[in-house]
Amino acid sequence: MDQSQRSIAATASASRGYQFHPARAAIIDLFNVYLGRSSRQKADDSTREPPNKAQKRVLALNRELPPRNEQFLLDFEQLQSQFPDQDQLRSVTESVLISLVVQCCSHAPRAEFLLFALRSLCSNNMGYINWDTFLPSLLSSVSSAEMSAGQAVQPMPVILSMNLSQNGIPPSSAIPNSSNFQSSNPTSPLPSVHGIGSPAQSAVEPSSGATMSPVKSSDIPGNGQQSTTRVNLSIRDNAISSLRQLCCKIILIGLEFNLKPVTHYEIFHHMLNWLVNWDQRQHGVEESDGVKSWRPDKALTEWLHSCLDVIWLLVDENKCRVPFYELLRSGLQFIENIPDDEALFTLILEIHRRRDMMAMHMQMLDQHLHCPTFGTHRILSQTTPNISVEAVANLRYSPITYPSVLGEPLHGEDLANSIQRGSLDWERALRCIRHALRSTPSPDWWKRVLLVAPCYRNPSHAPTPGAVFTSSMICEATIDRIVELLKLTNSEVNCWQEWLVFSDIFFFLMKSGCIDFVDFVDKLVSRLTEGDQHILRTNHVTWLLAQIIRVELVMNALTSDARKVETTRKIISFHREDRSSDPNNPQSILLDFISSCQNLRIWSLNTSTREYLNNEQLQKGKQIDEWWRTVTKGDRMIDYMNMDDRSIGMFWVVSYTMAQPACETVVNWLSSGGVSELLPGANMQSNERLMVMREVSPLPMSLLSGLSLNLCLKLVFQLEDSLFAGQVIPSIAMVETYCRLLLIAPHSLFRSHFSHLAQRYPSLLSKPGVTLLVFEIVNYRLLPLYRYQGKSKSLMYDVTKIVSTLKGKRGDHRIFRLAENLCMNLILSLRDFFSVKREGKGPTEFTETLNRVTIITLAIIIKTRGIADADHLLYLQTMLEQIMATSQHTWSEKTLRYFPHLLRDALIGRIDKRGLAIQAWQQAETTVIHQCTQLLSPSADPSYVTTYINHSFPQHRQYLCAGAWILMQGHPENINSEKLARVLREFSPEEVTANIYTMVDVLLHHIQMELQHGHSLQDLLLKTCANLAFFVWTHELLPLDILLLALTDRDDDPHALHIVISLLDRQELQQRLKLFCMNRGPPEHWLFSGIFKRLELQKALGNHLSWKDRYPTFFDDIAARLLPVIPLIVYRLIENDAIDPADRVLAMYSPFLAYHPLRFTFVRDILAYFYGHLPGKLIVRILNVLDLSKIPFSESFPQHISSSNPVMCPPPEYFATLLLGLVNNVLPPLNTNSKYGSVADGLCNSMRNLNSKTPATSQSGPTNTSEGQKAFYQIQDPGTYTQLVLETAVIELLSLPVTASQIVSSLVQIVVNIQPTLIQSSNGLHGAPNGVAQGSGLPTSPSGGSTDSLGASRSTPSVSGINTANFVSRSGYTCQQLSCLLIQACGLLLAQLPPDFHLQLYMEASRIIKESWWLTDGKRSLGELDSAVGYALLDPTWAAQDNTSTAIGNIVALLHAFFSNLPQEWLEQTHLIIKHLRPITSVAMLRIAFRIMGPLLPRLANAHALFNKTLLLLLNTMADVFGRNSQPSTPVEASEIADLIDFLHHVVHYEGQGGPVQANSKPRPEVLAQCGRAAESLRPDIQHLLSHLKPDMTSSIYAATHPKLVQNPS
Repeated sequence: MDQSQRSIAATASASRGYQFHPARAAIIDLFNVYLGRSSRQKADDSTREPPNKAQKRVLALNRELPPRNEQFLLDFEQLQSQFPDQDQLRSVTESVLISLVVQCCSHAPRAEFLLFALRSLCSNNMGYINWDTFLPSLLSSVSSAEMSAGQAVQPMPVILSMNLSQNGIPPSSAIPNSSNFQSSNPTSPLPSVHGIGSPAQSAVEPSSGATMSPVKSSDIPGNGQQSTTRVNLSIRDNAISSLRQLCCKIILIGLEFNLKPVTHYEIFHHMLNWLVNWDQRQHGVEESDGVKSWRPDKALTEWLHSCLDVIWLLVDENKCRVPFYELLRSGLQFIENIPDDEALFTLILEIHRRRDMMAMHMQMLDQHLHCPTFGTHRILSQTTPNISVEAVANLRYSPITYPSVLGEPLHGEDLANSIQRGSLDWERALRCIRHALRSTPSPDWWKRVLLVAPCYRNPSHAPTPGAVFTSSMICEATIDRIVELLKLTNSEVNCWQEWLVFSDIFFFLMKSGCIDFVDFVDKLVSRLTEGDQHILRTNHVTWLLAQIIRVELVMNALTSDARKVETTRKIISFHREDRSSDPNNPQSILLDFISSCQNLRIWSLNTSTREYLNNEQLQKGKQIDEWWRTVTKGDRMIDYMNMDDRSIGMFWVVSYTMAQPACETVVNWLSSGGVSELLPGANMQSNERLMVMREVSPLPMSLLSGLSLNLCLKLVFQLEDSLFAGQVIPSIAMVETYCRLLLIAPHSLFRSHFSHLAQRYPSLLSKPGVTLLVFEIVNYRLLPLYRYQGKSKSLMYDVTKIVSTLKGKRGDHRIFRLAENLCMNLILSLRDFFSVKREGKGPTEFTETLNRVTIITLAIIIKTRGIADADHLLYLQTMLEQIMATSQHTWSEKTLRYFPHLLRDALIGRIDKRGLAIQAWQQAETTVIHQCTQLLSPSADPSYVTTYINHSFPQHRQYLCAGAWILMQGHPENINSEKLARVLREFSPEEVTANIYTMVDVLLHHIQMELQHGHSLQDLLLKTCANLAFFVWTHELLPLDILLLALTDRDDDPHALHIVISLLDRQELQQRLKLFCMNRGPPEHWLFSGIFKRLELQKALGNHLSWKDRYPTFFDDIAARLLPVIPLIVYRLIENDAIDPADRVLAMYSPFLAYHPLRFTFVRDILAYFYGHLPGKLIVRILNVLDLSKIPFSESFPQHISSSNPVMCPPPEYFATLLLGLVNNVLPPLNTNSKYGSVADGLCNSMRNLNSKTPATSQSGPTNTSEGQKAFYQIQDPGTYTQLVLETAVIELLSLPVTASQIVSSLVQIVVNIQPTLIQSSNGLHGAPNGVAQGSGLPTSPSGGSTDSLGASRSTPSVSGINTANFVSRSGYTCQQLSCLLIQACGLLLAQLPPDFHLQLYMEASRIIKESWWLTDGKRSLGELDSAVGYALLDPTWAAQDNTSTAIGNIVALLHAFFSNLPQEWLEQTHLIIKHLRPITSVAMLRIAFRIMGPLLPRLANAHALFNKTLLLLLNTMADVFGRNSQPSTPVEASEIADLIDFLHHVVHYEGQGGPVQANSKPRPEVLAQCGRAAESLRPDIQHLLSHLKPDMTSSIYAATHPKLVQNPS
């Protein structure tokens, strides 16, 4: 477009120069002669000539006849010979012709002559017209003429009484390219606008309109004005129709010549513009009956048809001047007011047909079922071109997308608002939200996807690009969830925990402003009174509303909203009398009194609504006051540890009516033990008095869980005041209670501690005690909570900043090591890719230890979970450079062997500097030993310590420990340990780390040297361990965790890991760990009801870390610092094939690892990381790290992993049950009808079945319905129950003693034949197999349920070995729904497994496709094959309903479900499917290949390299069938694959745009070049259809209009 505009502009400016060219007058005169308008007659003609064309012809006989047309060319040639510059003459001729076309378009004979003249001037290669400049200039002039004509007939009452200069027409200078017209005419170039059907007037002549008698505007009556305007419009429309008709005829002549692509492009877009805006005649006119019933007149129909002729010629596939794809993306089919014209309708129908076929290739099979499961932390991002690392962190991810008509995934606020209630997209959105309300993803997820309700919205707020759910959707889904929970409650299932979890989310949604409260109450009332009558039998809804009644938005609605009285009355209407079977149950008491609490609250809020309140309930409130007065009488303290059920229930009630007094009593209880003074340690003198609260029991979860969220908020704020701003050091019980509150309501109460505390108490974090406490709380209590909230990365950046400021400061060892340990835990807890710096630039601020841990974490993430985003893949190399800029470490070959190839390739060439380190030591050794002798020998001068600390060189200080090691010679008593301890404390933490790493290098080198001198290895190792015990245990000089990591990282040395094992075996460490476990209480700290025991600081942390510090510990302990270290040691042992030592370490440390906050993740990751390399015995040992009773393993799983007999693959029923567990617990349920029915009915039934002990099969897996929903604190790792079930299934498959090939084969066999298996078995259960459940949540089949398809003629095998009758009934679905969900579950599960499984899936999938009977049956005709493949690739949801499923449909749906859950990086291997399918010999197989891989291309729009690779693969498969040298068994026309051609055009544009295709989208030049190269191997007819997908500007409209290619044509 840019080039064409430039060429038009150039032509226009040149033609201005030709206005005064001497040839111009001569050419005009020549044309006037032939047009019968000689200059002397011209003035008379215009006044004489009547408008009637019949009369015109009669009168023409009396005129001087123009010469015969045949004479014209001779006359023109004679004129031409007078002017030597042929180029100038051509330009002048074009300019004159254009102006004549515009003037004479309404005069049929003259228009015919102009067409004749044009043909003559182009014939015989005369070259008097250059079509590539003429046509764009003509079109541009026509647009200008139409624009000025449109302005000329604005419905203004004074138009008839004005002269030409005032009639609203801009002068020619204002008309673009007006030099193409006769510049002497300042009026509209369209003469007929002024009511004349013949040539234009000269500027001096008055128009026929102006010769009418002048009329004042006030004299024209309204209807007269309107009719006059309509007459003017009609005249204008006729003139425009004539002009367009003539223009099309000229273009049709031009198209007989070889025009440039840019000219074709220009013509095409003008024609489209005319068609799209064909009905502009109605603009500016009030719609009257006449206009409404308007039908296209003859003139309009003629130019419409001519326009269509041009378009059909342009897209004609024989010439392929413009690809048909341009029509598909043009939007022509969306004309709002389609004229009653069959020809245009035919074109639009064809566009729809081809567009729908093309869009199919963009979308995955069963795409409407793809929905976030929250079973995996990964939320796939949409394509986001050219985005920086910093921006990625703040990007809004879209959980679902809505397909456009072109099949593109769309999302964003505007789109969300356009989704119609009740549509399939609306249902899909609700399905996602309902599932989120059940499975409670983190608030971080909600914040990314939610929109603030319009009533709370700031008008200046910009649209939210990532949001896909409107407040109406959230409101409807929330009401659905309430109804679901009411049904469960009414069925006497104890679901109090579900209500508690839901109230936390509900509070969060309401506080965030995502639900319009007034609208919500209205809809809830109508739902509970109209739709679901008699469902509200309890006070749960009243309780739910009482939870949020103090939210600011709710208070405003009840006090200042215009509908406050009505809303209040509706809220009160939810009250029900409680009829509990157990009146003393705390929940029953709360529900009994909750209406009273609510009435009291509303009474205090608003005087105008008091008359509607229930007096009885207000009186009941006195009972609450009386109870409270009784229990707090005098100085009596409530004993929270010994409350009976009634007291607990009443205290919950009080939390709703008197939150502040209740809050104070809790804080009083926690500080009721009094305070004691903390005495300074033996090695320090201090005048500062430290007061510490004495310990009491923390408040139990059973009490905290029922408190109102308002009280919880108050309590958290008040506890923060005591913990962080109080004068007294808090008790462990107070800290523990604070942590328990945050764990109970993760949505409502979470705060990011560093930013939150910095905001509340600006100077507080500068106090070391406060920072230590925050670090301890986060490291030992809230690590999983931060991960669940998605805040681990931001916390890591906050802590890293503190670490980087502390690492060079002398003496701050305690706070530094705790921060470093926290950072280590945070890095190891990350499960998706991360940047090492918040701003993404410059070397890391990590310590050496953290740099090493980061590399290991990256290896684990990439290998076990993949890199989710293309941007992350691009950033990986930069990230490694950032780490390596400050790290000297090289990893051993054995470690690198297990690294993913991306990391291995980047690190394998790194130079090993350990030899240089030893050389540096040897050079400095003499000086270091001399200094160490002066410093550490028993007889050394005490004053030398200060000299050494202040004056020694840094390069020598790093060898202090190594020097001490040499001096000890295996006898620790040889050195003065106190002086060594003092000097090490005075060092900076990073200097101590450097000492540890160099000492490890030196001692390992020393062992090698001693071995060469003939010393026994065993003696050397014993001596080494004794020396290290001296450093770590006897005098506590060095931190044990860093020493163990330093030794582990030297696994290139054969003795390093032996020393590590010996240290782990030592009695001192074992005793220390026993003491830790004994003092710490149970790993599930929130269940501990006793009194916590605080260790002395020196005992907890040792001399080196405690030193001069006095601030006591809460949860910190030197043993706890080993929690991240032990798993890393196990990894390193397995890498070095030390299987038995790894087994022994796990056996020894399993009780200790129970305190690991993320041990479930550790087990899942280690099994995935080493998949295929772990013996069965070690796998069982790893599994025993878990608390097996709390993990939902399949019943038969223990038998499959522990069987000693020959290994056998588990039966199909085992795998089917595993998938059923995912369908029931992980996939979003297919709700029936969002208003009247939901899966809750099915849940209730299944719960009743479970309660009545329905016998299940031996294989039956767990269902979450039986256990009820778990609170977050019960499943902190992995975080949600859906994640737990999914990851447990992953752990099971990774642990099975059979190959990946057998597992994949078993799963695929179930899925491929799932429909016949279920339907055959469940005819008795569900009636006729074709009967689809009412409101099944599946779309209606396009085939109308026919069963006479190709597939029905052969019996489809079903899977043997599955008790399907029991199977279907356990799911709560019909067999049709279940079959589709099992395919989704299988795809999801396989996508969580390591790439070893993916390779097997690709092989198995290609085998099943190739063996499909109708592809291998040689007797089948081409037509049969095509119809079979077309039917097979319809969505399996349709096929399931028709009972016409095919193996190919199911396998492609499985692959698509699998792809949609795969991270970007793992999509690299998807090409293997096509590789196994090739060579592709038929169009049917080609279509299957495109159907499998096509939908991947939109996802790869941001990963250019992988996109190019996939596109090339598809083009190569095309060459298999349509190659130059391929010999298909049956010849196939190119038109057979028109949809594939359209699709290729579309994805190339999609990738160029980096998202949905816009009008100005361009393919990338590199992609055009690749397509051009690939097309060379295709047949000429196919090449021809792809001729525009190449960078050749002479044949491709895309190349010719591409800004980059136009600027750099080379």
